[in-house]
Amino acid sequence: MNEIAKNTRATIIPCLRYRNAPAAIDWLCEAFGFEQQKVVPNDSGGVLHAQLVFGNGMIMLGSADNESEYGDLVNLPDQVGGVETQSPYLVVADPDAVYARAKAAGAQIVVEIKNEEYGGRGFTCRDIEGRLWSVGSYDPWAAAA
Repeated sequence: MNEIAKNTRATIIPCLRYRNAPAAIDWLCEAFGFEQQKVVPNDSGGVLHAQLVFGNGMIMLGSADNESEYGDLVNLPDQVGGVETQSPYLVVADPDAVYARAKAAGAQIVVEIKNEEYGGRGFTCRDIEGRLWSVGSYDPWAAAA
């Protein structure tokens, strides 16, 4: 193991911002099966900090703002023409079930579910604020073993 990384569950945790973070939390739990581990509200009805878990992984998120050092550095998809420079990938046991669940929650499917040439099966969608999410059964840890 890399000696710089801490020996913990997941050493890389994506951090996301949402205009309506409470709604995004509810949607992510409904569409993908995230579970709330910690949600700290802010004074204006938004979210100062939240931690959502998915298996042994986690994302952190909060309400978008332009009033902090970090908030000034983050744009939302609709501020940059709907494009993303990165997107989280969820490793799932049954991508077809998650696909159906995400569609039922209103996800915009941008890459239909399919078998990938490199292994696994998956799809890509946008969440309620336009962030890209890729979901699939390809497990890079298993493939490397």
